[in-house]
Amino acid sequence: MPPYLIDKVVLVTGAAHRLGREIALRLADEGCQVVVHYHQAEASAAATVDDIRRRGLEAIPVSADLRSLSGIDSLFATIDRSVGSLDYLVNSAAVLEPVDLLGASEADWQRTIDLNLKGAFFCLQRAAERMQDNGGAIVNISDVAGLRPWKRYPVHSISKAGVEMLTRVAALALAPRVRVNAVAPGLAMKPESMTEERWLALADSVPLRKAGSPADIADAVIFLFKHEYITGETLVVDGGYRLV
Repeated sequence: MPPYLIDKVVLVTGAAHRLGREIALRLADEGCQVVVHYHQAEASAAATVDDIRRRGLEAIPVSADLRSLSGIDSLFATIDRSVGSLDYLVNSAAVLEPVDLLGASEADWQRTIDLNLKGAFFCLQRAAERMQDNGGAIVNISDVAGLRPWKRYPVHSISKAGVEMLTRVAALALAPRVRVNAVAPGLAMKPESMTEERWLALADSVPLRKAGSPADIADAVIFLFKHEYITGETLVVDGGYRLV
């Protein structure tokens, strides 16, 4: 095992399932101690932690509602008590809901922006505060929808465009102590709201004629953590989807 990430402490938000789970497992395989954040999916988070511990590695589950500052502060207070340090953050927690632009309600807007953008901003802020002495790195999970708008997901697209700008602003503001980058997945995992038929049609429409996988996104996160001369960049992992 290369020494790059061994014994580093990483917080992965939204690590109970989907992309966050895969990222947490892969970082554990690289030797990291993983803080597995979840909101309500306690059983899924416990399964992620168990999978990591079965590999002889360390993980702790922490529940928090990242839509509120009190929830975010509770998360980081638990990390301070339980681990005492933080080297890396992966801002993975997000909501993806289809909604018509003309029919979107204030509740639709708030639910998505509060988690996808506000939550990412304040988790990044709190993590960076803890990285000032020893340095660190942050990877935001963006989305190709933040670069190429999805009309069925307008609020999500707007939130992820915000994450793109957050990545660049934070990279400037936090250098040289903390590096900040993003990974923008394309068709890496079918949204729960999408039919299998629609998913396969989308996969066939990209230049590489196939969907990606959660492992592709985890590989990109690890790449950005290991390469210490990269900051303020977005690694797009979409099979060329944004080109068409």
